Amino acid sequence: MKNLKKNLLAILLLPFVLIAQQMDYSKPIPLDPTVIKGRLENGLTYYIKKNGKPENKVDLRLVVNAGSILETDDQQGLAHFIEHMCFNGTKRFPKNELVDYLQSIGVKFGQHLNAYTSFDETVYFLPIPSNDPLKLEKGFQIIEDWAFNVSFNPKEIDNERGVILEEYRLGLGAEKRMESRYISKMMHNSQYADRLPVGQKEVLETFKHKSLISFYKDWYRPNLMSVIVVGDINVAEIEQKIIAHFSSYKNPVNEKPRKVFEVPNHKSTLVAIENDKEASSSQVFLLYKDYENKKTLLSYADFKNYIVEGLFSTILNARLTELTNSAEPPFTYGSSFYGGTFARNKKGFQSVAMTREDKQLSALKILITENERVKQFGFTQTELDRAKKQFLASIETAYTDKDKMDSENFVNEYQANFLENEPIPGIEWTYETIQLLMPLINLVDVNSLMKEYIKQDNRVVILTGPDKEGLDKVTERQVLDVFKSDFSALAPYQDEIAVASLLRNEVKPGSIVTRENNQKLGTKTLIMSNGVRVTYKKTDFKNDEILFEAISFGGSNRYSDDEMKKVQYANGALTEAGFSGLKVNEINKFMTEKMVNVKPFIGINTEGLRGSSTPKDFEYLFQMTHAYFTDLNKDESAFEGFKQKQAAYFDNLASQPTYYFLQEFYSYLNLENPRFNGVIPSAKSWAETDYNLAYYKYKERFANAADFEFYFVGNIDDKIIEEYAVKYLASLPSSDKREKVVDLGYRMIKGDLKKVVYKGIDPKSTVTIMFYGDASYLEKDAISIQAVGEILTIKLLENLREKESQIYGIEASGNLNKVPNESFSFSIGFPCAPENAEKLIASALKELQNLIDNGPDEKDLMKFKEGELSDFRTYSKGNSFWMSNFTRSYLYGKNPEDILNFESLVNEITAKDIQRIAKKYLSKDKVIGILMPEKK
Repeated sequence: MKNLKKNLLAILLLPFVLIAQQMDYSKPIPLDPTVIKGRLENGLTYYIKKNGKPENKVDLRLVVNAGSILETDDQQGLAHFIEHMCFNGTKRFPKNELVDYLQSIGVKFGQHLNAYTSFDETVYFLPIPSNDPLKLEKGFQIIEDWAFNVSFNPKEIDNERGVILEEYRLGLGAEKRMESRYISKMMHNSQYADRLPVGQKEVLETFKHKSLISFYKDWYRPNLMSVIVVGDINVAEIEQKIIAHFSSYKNPVNEKPRKVFEVPNHKSTLVAIENDKEASSSQVFLLYKDYENKKTLLSYADFKNYIVEGLFSTILNARLTELTNSAEPPFTYGSSFYGGTFARNKKGFQSVAMTREDKQLSALKILITENERVKQFGFTQTELDRAKKQFLASIETAYTDKDKMDSENFVNEYQANFLENEPIPGIEWTYETIQLLMPLINLVDVNSLMKEYIKQDNRVVILTGPDKEGLDKVTERQVLDVFKSDFSALAPYQDEIAVASLLRNEVKPGSIVTRENNQKLGTKTLIMSNGVRVTYKKTDFKNDEILFEAISFGGSNRYSDDEMKKVQYANGALTEAGFSGLKVNEINKFMTEKMVNVKPFIGINTEGLRGSSTPKDFEYLFQMTHAYFTDLNKDESAFEGFKQKQAAYFDNLASQPTYYFLQEFYSYLNLENPRFNGVIPSAKSWAETDYNLAYYKYKERFANAADFEFYFVGNIDDKIIEEYAVKYLASLPSSDKREKVVDLGYRMIKGDLKKVVYKGIDPKSTVTIMFYGDASYLEKDAISIQAVGEILTIKLLENLREKESQIYGIEASGNLNKVPNESFSFSIGFPCAPENAEKLIASALKELQNLIDNGPDEKDLMKFKEGELSDFRTYSKGNSFWMSNFTRSYLYGKNPEDILNFESLVNEITAKDIQRIAKKYLSKDKVIGILMPEKK
């Protein structure tokens, strides 16, 4: 028998042996044949791909291979400033006409239309409709103007200074202060240490217009640009548009060389220990920089190494995750990977952890210890096997959904190809090549990496955390001494054998009593013998996705006030104990290559479970659901470990001004609510937390499966879901008891109120204006109050940002709610300079009053409608949209078929409707919350 097995194994391995012998690793990685990559005579690179998801949409992207790294001393921050100016006047779109036009065709500023500036590039995003030739042509005019025809009107430049300075203000805080001090160590002796994209405040305030225009003329040129077009398009037509719009532009006669800035190596270990009174967490960062510059993936050999690096990180992070799931976790999270730094051409091996404020040295030692363990003993074969399965499962999912990928995914790939020469072979080649290469990768390949990564020099350690009384500050000597630890007695990692099943108890199947069909929604409902209702919708939006949610009325509103306070912060710990007698680490190993997840939740008004899976792993979703209903573990040590991790996150959160403000503001608003237990858990909250009670209440909440509605959306096979529902859901415990929503009657305080909170040393404020109260819920009114928020946001941006130049961002939003009581809520929020807070509050309320008195302009109403309808047509082609519709319909007691009338309902909204809702709900009491810096 043994010889037979050996012979059989030899036969099975023979193809891989032949492949290994025949594989030409020097072969170049090919270009995806489904993408057109071209270059104009002036050097501009373009990419075009036809992709039908989302339908009738195209993603246009302008990529400029120039960012803050190219700024001179008197231009610091101007690369980013130019990004702003692209939205403030071009040859074809003066002043703010560009944003105005795009909003009129359903493109939302910030949500759809956006841009970013980094060290090495500036990128502009423009998703537009592709089924209208005029809109498509306008889109090309816009990106052409961004590239070559920005107006730089002197008045607009000076107006935009205020906006830019407000964005600069927004970034102030503990993280920025610490970063400004440690970046000189991280990017030692390089240009990157002195060219953060946000720039220098003094430069932004005083720069000459010619410095801005000079950067644009120097670096916005064809041979540093790429135009990327992916969507529901005619490829030949798009190529002609690119030629027509971009061929005529020339590069400067004496163009400046696009220099690549080096990050010099260093012999010493550089240590930065940065503390700040407003730091909200403690972190450890360890970086081993490569000696050489980043290597480009060009050949099959390079691609194999890329896979090996991915397997290495997967295995090492699995070990670190096991540590975080232990009874005494050394950190809240820990992660190691080989990847990029701030510098485009420099990579390195990096480890990071969030830890308790007094555990930074021990966390650093554990990261170093685990690296050393790998260096000495390597990984085990079982670990590599699991990582391979996980890798293969991920690529299989991507391959299965290759025809369902959103255009944005392709655009990102092509951008990386242009900027960093990352290969774009396409999913077919990637899938097939990984299948070929994976069997050829062995432990020697993976284990050899750590010896390449770890070095005695060219390394950086950065510790960041709070500066507080009674906390001893770590010294550089202590950090360096950790590296001198004795690792001679280190033992190899012991890989415990993975479990064989997720369930330990016998499952006694039930049966299907009734089947129902809804032709309008395309759903089927199964009524099980125990009363459980299963509703599912089969879709073709994704080939490899099934979404799941089970929901039931009840939630923590079924608890007494005292019980609520005792379990509020313990509920998150319940799943840390595992299920079916299995620990979380055992479950994770078993589920390694299975693309499925399920998590229970207990909210205020409901409890339930959420998850997803592939069709292939669908049964495991049902098994996990069954286990969470019937066999959740109870483990005090898991709860203690959870508390330690949570403490690392929450202990200093209130030192951050924003969170301190939220804590104080909502404590004030909930003065009359005995159940309110703070936004951030305190030491007192943890002391009162009762894990045993939380476990008991969980069992109570999940004791009756018949009180839940089970929803599934995705690529579902009728026979398979029936089989699993019969076995795993019809077998769940149930009763005839049905619960309803409980309104305990607690409300936030009312009146025309103001609460000012003083916290923080930076000159920055945050303003929140809130309206709330009881209401009568109507679907039309719900859409109308949402429209009030979006239209008011448009007006506030036009006036407070573009005209007054005193804010960077502002948002108004409104909602009608039905659970637990019919109510409305509306808010306006923005950051600003402290000295401008009262004036901007008055300006915001004036805009709101104008909407109440006069209603919206028809033009702004149409912007709202176009945006809503565009989003609806896109999102309704996704599984999550339909899952949300089913659960929301359950919560609100409405017919899920109502969504089929959404377009009509939006189109029926009038200016009068919006004015009526604004007047009805926003003319009364309001609450204003203001965060101000501490008084000096």
